[in-house]
Amino acid sequence: MSRGRKGSSETRAAADGAPASASPSPWRAGRERARERAVKREAVIRAAARAFNARGYHNTSLDDIAAALEVTKPTIYYYVTSKEQLLFQCFLAGLEQIRAAFTDAELAGRPARDRLNAVLRHYARAIASDFGWCMVRAEEQDLSPVMSRHINSLKSEIDQGIRALIREGIEDGSIGECDPKMTAFALAGALNWISHWFREDQSLSAADVANAFVAIFETGLRPRETRPRAARRRRAVAGRPVGV
Repeated sequence: MSRGRKGSSETRAAADGAPASASPSPWRAGRERARERAVKREAVIRAAARAFNARGYHNTSLDDIAAALEVTKPTIYYYVTSKEQLLFQCFLAGLEQIRAAFTDAELAGRPARDRLNAVLRHYARAIASDFGWCMVRAEEQDLSPVMSRHINSLKSEIDQGIRALIREGIEDGSIGECDPKMTAFALAGALNWISHWFREDQSLSAADVANAFVAIFETGLRPRETRPRAARRRRAVAGRPVGV
């Protein structure tokens, strides 16, 4: 009789579509803990970025960041090993937005100018985010030589990516003739300056600023007519002979 009741219970569970055992998977609990840790780590990095932006790197302590999060300083050390590493993580959080934009641009299959504009929009939004100050000012904070080299290497990667898109645009005709190096410097310099004046409480959002900057760049990057061709067009409109 006892065996029959057990079999009947298992049959009902199978019929209901539920597993015979109700115990949760230990792997599920592990995944939930990992997600929770990731959320808390992101909160630490964002709080640090806001503090660095408001007070500066050297005037901000880990105690200040812990107080903003209402936790103890040892809690901060659970996610980072030092204030320098925390600054680097803030820098990286913003930079990853731009790196992701380059990856998306490679898959887009559009003219280089369109892909460059997409990257620049992400660039502007990253600089206008909480992480913008850290992205622009990290290398100025008397960091260790190893950390400084790492940051400079990552910034160079972005610079070279922008230059490559400019060169592609010149080749496919979507960007007018220009010096890729100087153009990349001009674009990045203009975008980096956003971190000095942009505040979230202004009437423009980060997306608005990004679109406005790209609109300015877009006009400047359109291919221009050569002078002889433009002159012929003006003479044609005036009804005069178009010969040179």
